[in-house]
Amino acid sequence: MRIVSLLPSATEIVYGLGLEDSLYGVSHGCDFPPRVRQKPVVARSLVEPEGRTSGEIDAAVAERVRDGAPIHAIDPEALRDARPDLVLTQGLCDVCAVPLHQAAEAIDSLPVKPRALSLDPHSLDDLFSDVLRVGEAAGAVEKAQTLVDSLKRRRDSVAALAASAETRPRVACLEWLDPLMAAGHWMPEMVELAGGSDCLAERGQPSFKVEWPRIVEAQPEVVVAMPCGFDVRRGIAEARLLMERDGWDSLPAAAGHRLFAVDGGAYFSRPGPRLIDGLELMAEMLHPERVCGLAPPGGAARIYGPIFRVS
Repeated sequence: MRIVSLLPSATEIVYGLGLEDSLYGVSHGCDFPPRVRQKPVVARSLVEPEGRTSGEIDAAVAERVRDGAPIHAIDPEALRDARPDLVLTQGLCDVCAVPLHQAAEAIDSLPVKPRALSLDPHSLDDLFSDVLRVGEAAGAVEKAQTLVDSLKRRRDSVAALAASAETRPRVACLEWLDPLMAAGHWMPEMVELAGGSDCLAERGQPSFKVEWPRIVEAQPEVVVAMPCGFDVRRGIAEARLLMERDGWDSLPAAAGHRLFAVDGGAYFSRPGPRLIDGLELMAEMLHPERVCGLAPPGGAARIYGPIFRVS
């Protein structure tokens, strides 16, 4: 079995199944585990985020969409050299990774057509199903079931701990800061499992642009900045911009000093196994008195005076 993964979350699933030696090509965004950087890159983004603000990145993407230009490029020679039996692609977000239609066109050009498996999760159960689907397609059914069982146990453990909390704070999860976007899909579910109530988005529904007055009206008690694809350091810089907006001081989150920046790229925006790490991180942010020591170190920062890590 020779596998090519065109999206980071699928690559993390492949590694989670112990199929590293079967992976013969990845996208430029595949960065976990770190040794994946040694794999051949068959796809890359045509919008370079380095040195650009969030607004500039959004404008560059919007311009390409308006002009009908692709956001990603597949290297046909690298894909051909990989000789894949299985190509993992997605239909969830055309901005974040190579879209299904573009992957299908590239596959059609290959002398021997591999199987294409498209992942399109909107919930944690969808994630678990995708792990099983990848396992079935790659001949690793038992490993996939073992991984899913482990992830479900961790999910249930967090939910049980959070359920005993005395409060359920209103939470605003923002997956982009310019323009503002409320995080949808699996995020409202994760907030609920972690002992909170998402005051912007609904379970299973896509992320969407949101105007600042709506956030002020929602009066969140916790605001989590999780810019898609950014780590904590970049998230801190983005999140502090919220504090400059009119009405920030009127929010309970401001009064309670509960503005967090998280590693969105690692734990929240990718529907792979590390979403459960993100769930543990969310629970620790919302209820540190109940949930402590589960979250990955360095995954979040609280923004107020000195920044300290949630670990």
